[in-house]
Amino acid sequence: MLVEDTPDISLWLGTALRQGGMAVSFATDGVQADQCLQPGHGFDAVLLDLQLPGRDGLSVLQALRERGDSVPVLILTARASVPDRVLGLNMGADDYLPKPFDLSELEARLQVLLRRHGRVKPAVLRCGPLEMQAESGAVQLNGQPLALTKREAAALRVLLESPQRTVSKEQLHTEVFADEATGLEAVEVLIYRLRKKFESALATSAEPPEVTITTFRGMGYMLTLSAGQPT
Repeated sequence: MLVEDTPDISLWLGTALRQGGMAVSFATDGVQADQCLQPGHGFDAVLLDLQLPGRDGLSVLQALRERGDSVPVLILTARASVPDRVLGLNMGADDYLPKPFDLSELEARLQVLLRRHGRVKPAVLRCGPLEMQAESGAVQLNGQPLALTKREAAALRVLLESPQRTVSKEQLHTEVFADEATGLEAVEVLIYRLRKKFESALATSAEPPEVTITTFRGMGYMLTLSAGQPT
Protein backbone atom coordinates (compact mmCIF):
# COMPACT_ATOMS: atom_id res chain seq x y z
CA MET A 1 0.00 0.00 0.00
CA LEU A 2 1.44 3.34 -1.10
CA VAL A 3 0.05 6.33 0.79
CA GLU A 4 1.17 9.48 -1.04
CA ASP A 5 -0.76 12.62 -1.98
CA THR A 6 1.63 13.96 -4.65
CA PRO A 7 0.47 12.47 -7.99
CA ASP A 8 3.88 12.57 -9.70
CA ILE A 9 5.63 10.81 -6.81
CA SER A 10 2.82 8.28 -6.48
CA LEU A 11 2.93 7.41 -10.19
CA TRP A 12 6.73 7.20 -10.22
CA LEU A 13 6.93 4.95 -7.18
CA GLY A 14 3.97 2.80 -8.18
CA THR A 15 5.37 2.20 -11.65
CA ALA A 16 8.84 1.36 -10.34
CA LEU A 17 7.57 -1.06 -7.70
CA ARG A 18 5.30 -2.83 -10.19
CA GLN A 19 8.19 -3.22 -12.60
CA GLY A 20 10.03 -4.79 -9.69
CA GLY A 21 7.33 -7.44 -9.39
CA MET A 22 5.14 -5.96 -6.66
CA ALA A 23 1.41 -5.34 -6.67
CA VAL A 24 0.68 -1.79 -5.50
CA SER A 25 -2.50 -0.16 -4.23
CA PHE A 26 -2.81 3.58 -3.66
CA ALA A 27 -4.27 5.99 -1.11
CA THR A 28 -4.01 9.73 -1.61
CA ASP A 29 -5.04 11.01 1.82
CA GLY A 30 -5.02 9.89 5.43
CA VAL A 31 -8.73 9.13 5.66
CA GLN A 32 -8.63 6.85 2.62
CA ALA A 33 -5.48 5.17 3.94
CA ASP A 34 -7.08 4.43 7.29
CA GLN A 35 -10.13 2.95 5.57
CA CYS A 36 -7.94 0.72 3.38
CA LEU A 37 -5.90 -0.47 6.36
CA GLN A 38 -8.75 -1.79 8.44
CA PRO A 39 -8.50 -5.38 9.78
CA GLY A 40 -8.19 -7.95 7.01
CA HIS A 41 -6.59 -5.53 4.53
CA GLY A 42 -4.06 -8.14 3.31
CA PHE A 43 -1.18 -5.76 2.54
CA ASP A 44 2.39 -6.97 3.08
CA ALA A 45 3.86 -3.51 3.68
CA VAL A 46 2.89 0.16 3.82
CA LEU A 47 4.83 3.09 2.37
CA LEU A 48 3.48 6.04 4.31
CA ASP A 49 3.92 9.75 3.69
CA LEU A 50 3.39 11.92 6.78
CA GLN A 51 2.10 15.16 5.30
CA LEU A 52 -1.30 14.03 4.06
CA PRO A 53 -4.63 15.84 3.59
CA GLY A 54 -7.56 14.80 5.74
CA ARG A 55 -5.51 12.96 8.35
CA ASP A 56 -1.75 13.07 8.84
CA GLY A 57 0.42 10.00 8.45
CA LEU A 58 1.36 9.71 12.12
CA SER A 59 -2.32 9.55 13.03
CA VAL A 60 -2.83 6.76 10.47
CA LEU A 61 0.18 4.91 11.90
CA GLN A 62 -1.01 5.33 15.48
CA ALA A 63 -4.49 3.99 14.64
CA LEU A 64 -2.94 1.05 12.78
CA ARG A 65 -0.80 0.02 15.75
CA GLU A 66 -3.63 0.57 18.25
CA ARG A 67 -5.60 -2.05 16.28
CA GLY A 68 -2.74 -4.47 16.89
CA ASP A 69 -1.72 -4.51 13.23
CA SER A 70 1.97 -5.40 12.78
CA VAL A 71 2.19 -4.82 9.01
CA PRO A 72 5.61 -3.29 8.21
CA VAL A 73 5.47 0.50 7.75
CA LEU A 74 8.17 2.49 6.00
CA ILE A 75 7.75 6.24 6.42
CA LEU A 76 8.55 8.47 3.44
CA THR A 77 8.61 12.16 4.27
CA ALA A 78 10.35 15.49 3.89
CA ARG A 79 10.48 15.76 7.71
CA ALA A 80 14.12 14.78 8.02
CA SER A 81 14.97 16.06 11.51
CA VAL A 82 16.09 13.60 14.19
CA PRO A 83 13.12 14.37 16.52
CA ASP A 84 10.68 13.66 13.67
CA ARG A 85 12.38 10.34 12.88
CA VAL A 86 12.43 9.33 16.53
CA LEU A 87 8.76 10.20 16.91
CA GLY A 88 7.76 8.11 13.91
CA LEU A 89 9.80 5.12 15.06
CA ASN A 90 8.47 5.38 18.61
CA MET A 91 4.92 5.36 17.25
CA GLY A 92 5.50 2.05 15.51
CA ALA A 93 7.19 2.71 12.16
CA ASP A 94 9.66 0.02 11.09
CA ASP A 95 11.89 2.29 9.04
CA TYR A 96 12.20 5.91 7.95
CA LEU A 97 13.42 7.29 4.61
CA PRO A 98 13.63 11.08 4.16
CA LYS A 99 12.83 12.70 0.83
CA PRO A 100 14.43 12.99 -1.65
CA PHE A 101 15.62 9.41 -1.76
CA ASP A 102 17.16 7.02 -4.26
CA LEU A 103 14.79 4.42 -5.63
CA SER A 104 17.31 1.61 -5.19
CA GLU A 105 17.62 2.42 -1.49
CA LEU A 106 13.85 2.38 -1.07
CA GLU A 107 13.58 -1.00 -2.79
CA ALA A 108 16.42 -2.41 -0.67
CA ARG A 109 14.85 -1.21 2.59
CA LEU A 110 11.45 -2.54 1.56
CA GLN A 111 12.88 -5.97 0.78
CA VAL A 112 14.60 -6.04 4.19
CA LEU A 113 11.27 -5.30 5.90
CA LEU A 114 9.47 -7.98 3.90
CA ARG A 115 12.10 -10.60 4.72
CA ARG A 116 12.22 -9.61 8.39
CA HIS A 117 8.47 -10.05 8.72
CA GLY A 118 8.30 -13.24 6.66
CA ARG A 119 6.33 -11.58 3.87
CA VAL A 120 8.58 -12.33 0.89
CA LYS A 121 6.57 -13.67 -2.04
CA PRO A 122 7.38 -17.00 -3.70
CA ALA A 123 9.86 -16.94 -6.58
CA VAL A 124 7.29 -18.53 -8.91
CA LEU A 125 3.57 -17.76 -9.10
CA ARG A 126 1.74 -20.84 -10.32
CA CYS A 127 -1.73 -22.05 -11.28
CA GLY A 128 -1.57 -25.54 -12.73
CA PRO A 129 0.49 -25.44 -15.96
CA LEU A 130 0.64 -21.61 -15.87
CA GLU A 131 3.75 -20.13 -14.26
CA MET A 132 5.13 -16.62 -13.80
CA GLN A 133 8.59 -15.78 -12.49
CA ALA A 134 7.84 -13.28 -9.71
CA GLU A 135 10.95 -11.19 -10.31
CA SER A 136 11.24 -11.09 -14.09
CA GLY A 137 7.56 -11.50 -14.98
CA ALA A 138 8.39 -14.21 -17.56
CA VAL A 139 5.38 -16.46 -18.20
CA GLN A 140 5.17 -20.09 -19.29
CA LEU A 141 2.13 -22.18 -20.16
CA ASN A 142 2.62 -25.95 -20.35
CA GLY A 143 6.36 -25.32 -20.24
CA GLN A 144 6.33 -23.00 -23.27
CA PRO A 145 7.02 -19.23 -23.13
CA LEU A 146 3.94 -17.04 -23.40
CA ALA A 147 4.55 -13.58 -24.84
CA LEU A 148 2.55 -10.89 -23.01
CA THR A 149 2.49 -7.11 -23.03
CA LYS A 150 3.37 -5.31 -19.79
CA ARG A 151 -0.28 -4.67 -19.00
CA GLU A 152 -1.31 -8.23 -19.81
CA ALA A 153 1.46 -9.48 -17.53
CA ALA A 154 0.43 -7.06 -14.78
CA ALA A 155 -3.19 -8.28 -14.94
CA LEU A 156 -2.09 -11.91 -14.93
CA ARG A 157 0.15 -11.27 -11.92
CA VAL A 158 -2.80 -9.93 -9.93
CA LEU A 159 -4.83 -13.04 -10.79
CA LEU A 160 -1.96 -15.38 -9.90
CA GLU A 161 -1.45 -13.62 -6.57
CA SER A 162 -5.11 -14.29 -5.69
CA PRO A 163 -5.42 -18.08 -6.05
CA GLN A 164 -8.89 -19.57 -5.72
CA ARG A 165 -10.62 -16.23 -5.27
CA THR A 166 -12.18 -13.68 -7.57
CA VAL A 167 -10.52 -10.38 -8.39
CA SER A 168 -12.89 -7.53 -9.13
CA LYS A 169 -12.74 -5.51 -12.31
CA GLU A 170 -12.16 -2.42 -10.17
CA GLN A 171 -9.15 -3.96 -8.42
CA LEU A 172 -7.61 -5.02 -11.72
CA HIS A 173 -8.13 -1.52 -13.08
CA THR A 174 -6.41 0.01 -10.04
CA GLU A 175 -3.51 -2.43 -10.10
CA VAL A 176 -2.83 -2.27 -13.83
CA PHE A 177 -3.75 1.25 -14.90
CA ALA A 178 -3.15 3.21 -11.66
CA ASP A 179 -4.14 6.83 -12.25
CA GLU A 180 -4.38 6.62 -16.04
CA ALA A 181 -7.54 8.03 -17.59
CA THR A 182 -9.00 4.74 -18.78
CA GLY A 183 -12.37 3.18 -18.12
CA LEU A 184 -13.22 -0.26 -16.77
CA GLU A 185 -13.71 -1.50 -20.33
CA ALA A 186 -9.91 -1.50 -20.62
CA VAL A 187 -9.87 -4.37 -18.13
CA GLU A 188 -12.34 -6.31 -20.26
CA VAL A 189 -10.06 -5.87 -23.27
CA LEU A 190 -7.05 -7.14 -21.29
CA ILE A 191 -8.90 -10.22 -20.08
CA TYR A 192 -10.13 -10.93 -23.63
CA ARG A 193 -6.56 -10.72 -24.95
CA LEU A 194 -5.23 -12.97 -22.20
CA ARG A 195 -7.89 -15.58 -22.93
CA LYS A 196 -7.05 -15.50 -26.63
CA LYS A 197 -3.35 -16.01 -25.89
CA PHE A 198 -4.16 -18.90 -23.57
CA GLU A 199 -6.33 -20.48 -26.27
CA SER A 200 -3.69 -19.98 -28.94
CA ALA A 201 -0.94 -21.50 -26.79
CA LEU A 202 -3.09 -24.44 -25.72
CA ALA A 203 -4.24 -25.09 -29.30
CA THR A 204 -0.65 -25.90 -30.29
CA SER A 205 -0.01 -28.04 -27.22
CA ALA A 206 -0.58 -31.75 -26.82
CA GLU A 207 -1.78 -31.08 -23.27
CA PRO A 208 -5.51 -30.58 -22.56
CA PRO A 209 -6.77 -27.02 -21.81
CA GLU A 210 -6.25 -27.04 -18.04
CA VAL A 211 -6.35 -23.35 -17.08
CA THR A 212 -8.59 -20.46 -18.06
CA ILE A 213 -9.86 -17.11 -16.80
CA THR A 214 -13.43 -17.51 -15.61
CA THR A 215 -15.83 -14.58 -15.25
CA PHE A 216 -18.10 -14.55 -12.22
CA ARG A 217 -20.84 -12.07 -13.00
CA GLY A 218 -20.98 -9.22 -10.53
CA MET A 219 -17.86 -10.48 -8.72
CA GLY A 220 -14.89 -10.46 -11.08
CA TYR A 221 -12.40 -12.87 -12.60
CA MET A 222 -10.57 -15.97 -11.37
CA LEU A 223 -7.95 -18.30 -12.77
CA THR A 224 -9.56 -21.74 -12.75
CA LEU A 225 -8.34 -25.24 -13.50
CA SER A 226 -10.03 -28.22 -15.04
CA ALA A 227 -11.21 -30.84 -12.55
CA GLY A 228 -8.44 -32.78 -10.88
CA GLN A 229 -5.63 -30.35 -11.73
CA PRO A 230 -3.30 -29.22 -8.90
CA THR A 231 -2.91 -25.52 -8.12
